[in-house]
Amino acid sequence: MAAALAMAVAGSGTAAAAAPQADAADLQEVLFVGNNWDGTADVIKSTGDFAKIGRINVIPDKNERLREIYLNPIRLAYFLGIRETVGEGHDQFVDDMYTTPDGTAVVVSRPSFADVVSIDLATGRVKWRFPVSGYRSDHMAVSPDGRRVAVSASTSNTVHVLDIETGRELGSFKTGDKPHENIFSRDGRYLWNMSIGEVNTDLDDPIWDWTKGDRRITVADTSTFQVVKVIDMRQRLDAFGHRNVSDAVRPAVFTPDESKLYFQVSFFNGFYEYDVATDKITRVKTLPENPQTSKDRRDWVNDSRHHGLAMSPDGTKLCVAGTMDDYATVVDRATLQEGPLVTASKPYWATVSGDGTACIVSESGSDQVTAIDFATGRKLVSVPVGDHPQRVRLGHVPAGWTGPSGG
Repeated sequence: MAAALAMAVAGSGTAAAAAPQADAADLQEVLFVGNNWDGTADVIKSTGDFAKIGRINVIPDKNERLREIYLNPIRLAYFLGIRETVGEGHDQFVDDMYTTPDGTAVVVSRPSFADVVSIDLATGRVKWRFPVSGYRSDHMAVSPDGRRVAVSASTSNTVHVLDIETGRELGSFKTGDKPHENIFSRDGRYLWNMSIGEVNTDLDDPIWDWTKGDRRITVADTSTFQVVKVIDMRQRLDAFGHRNVSDAVRPAVFTPDESKLYFQVSFFNGFYEYDVATDKITRVKTLPENPQTSKDRRDWVNDSRHHGLAMSPDGTKLCVAGTMDDYATVVDRATLQEGPLVTASKPYWATVSGDGTACIVSESGSDQVTAIDFATGRKLVSVPVGDHPQRVRLGHVPAGWTGPSGG
C-alpha cells in the first residue's frame, strides 16, 4: 500500500494550475487572496508586480445567513464560539477558494456560515450553496482535473467531495478530530486529509497533549470514498525520538517525485520530512525562534507556531511561514539550510507564484501579501489586501476581468 500511495501523491500547490481550462486566450491566471475577517477575496496578478486586479464579496448572502443563524440557538452558539476562539474575536467569512475550470466562478469555504458557495465572477451572486455537516467548514482542495472540490467539515470529522460546477455531493468520508488540510494525489485517485484535533483549549503543555483528540492522516479512495490508509504520526514521531512534539499535522506539501511529504505540526518552529514508501520520518528542520515571541504556548494562535508551507516547482526549495515568529524563509531541501529571515507580520500561508519563481505569503497581521524570490530567499514586493488574509490560491478569471458587475 505504501508503494502504491507513494506513486499517487502530489504537491498541493500544483493541482489548480493543472486543471484543464477553457480557451486559454479567454482566461488570465491570477492569485485569489481570501480576506477572512471582512469576507472578501482580492484578486491579484500571479506574477510580476502582483498588482491588484479586482475584489469580490464572498458573503453577498450575509443577511440571509445571519437570519438563519440567529433563529437557531445551536447554530448561534457555534457561530459565536467560532468568533471568540479560532476567529480571535472576528467572524470567519472565507477560509479557502478555487476557481472553476472555465474561470466563471470561485468556490469558497466559509467557516462561520458552515458552508461552501460558488460565486459567479461576472455578477457576484451565489450560484450554489452546500451546507457542510456540523457547524464549521475549513480547508479545501481541488482535484487535478479541476472538477471536484473537497472540504473539511471540522466539527463533524468529515470530508465532503463536491462537483465544483453544481455543488452536488459526490461522496464523503470520516477523519480524525477536526479535519484540516486536504491534498489530492496527482492522478486524483487518493485524497489525503490531516486532522489537527482541538486547538482552542489552554491545555497546551506537552503533558496534556493527549487531551487534543484523535489526530491522524486519513487517505481515502476518491472513487469509493473508502479509507485505504491511516497514518498516526504519533507513532512515527516517537520512533524518531520526538515524543514531546505534537502529532497534529498542519500544512503539508509533497515533492514532485511523490516520494516525500514535508509537514508542520502544532507548537513547532520548523517542519518534518516523511518518506512515503518506508512510512518513516527521516529528517527534521528546526527554524530560528524570534526572541520577541511569547514563550507561553497559550498565546500562539490556534496552536500554530508555524503555519504555511510551499515548495518550488523543481522541488529544490521549501518556503516556510513562521507565523508566531513573524518571518518567512526559503529553505534548501537538500541541506535544510534556511535563507534570510524575511520579516512578516503573522504570515499565515505560503503558496507559489504562477511562474514558479516566487513564494507568496499572506501577512495576516499587516493585511498584505509578500512575494519572496525562491532563488535568493529575498523579498521582492508586498501588496496591500483586505482584513486578515489567510489562504492564497492560484486560479483563473476571464481576460480583462476587474470585478463583478454588481460588486
